[in-house]
Amino acid sequence: MHLQTTVTIQKANFEIKPTDKFLFVGSCFADKIGGIFKDNHFRATVNPYGVMYNPASVLHTITKEKEAGACYDVAVITLGTNHVYILNETGEIVDNCQKRPASLFTEKELSVEECADYLRQCVATLQEMNPDIHIIFTVSPIRYAKYGYHESQLSKATLLLTLNSKLLTLNSFYFPSYEIMMDELRDYRFYADDMLHPSDLAVQYIYERFRETFFSVNAKAMEVEWQPIRKALSHRPFNADSEEYKSFIAKARADEEAFCKRWKL
Repeated sequence: MHLQTTVTIQKANFEIKPTDKFLFVGSCFADKIGGIFKDNHFRATVNPYGVMYNPASVLHTITKEKEAGACYDVAVITLGTNHVYILNETGEIVDNCQKRPASLFTEKELSVEECADYLRQCVATLQEMNPDIHIIFTVSPIRYAKYGYHESQLSKATLLLTLNSKLLTLNSFYFPSYEIMMDELRDYRFYADDMLHPSDLAVQYIYERFRETFFSVNAKAMEVEWQPIRKALSHRPFNADSEEYKSFIAKARADEEAFCKRWKL
């Protein structure tokens, strides 16, 4: 008896390695998945200039990273919406309204063609940073209630159509975060209290599907090896000044140093 429908994910044509450097950029879902990577001791940079919800703002982050001389092996781009906000004074798309009055901005919905143009620029810029970079696109499963639920679905549909418009190349891959949440995890027990964001359990499940799709054997082995060290380092004692705890934490830090040396992190 099957009690859920499972989203089939084609195995990627590349594998994530323990030594890879990652850039996660996009919506707050990128923060969640990227945060798990960081917790698991992968070399991940997550939204270095803040959360970016739309393709234009994603391009802004990638451009800044190029100007800063950054270089990555894998980029994970999480698209949240096709809505952008234009500062009336300059005509430029802003990444954050910074709580300024709404009258200063004009809201616009990017078309499929406009979204694709921004994302092609993202791909080209990333490939200038590293010609061999692998790019993973995904659509955030978080719904935007402020647009209205129908309008939120239209926004997601625009992003999905964009990623289906010959944007994906040999070095890029689409990962179905949105589809997993909408289909496999459609029950509200997989949502946070606001009934819009995925719960921690849902995020962890999507991460595990991501790991199954992309991780090499060595990446999985490194992650498993790190868990007891991570648990030891995060331990909170009753008495941090006790000799027993000092000895315990010293061993954990020594284990971390040996771990990093062994995996060349």
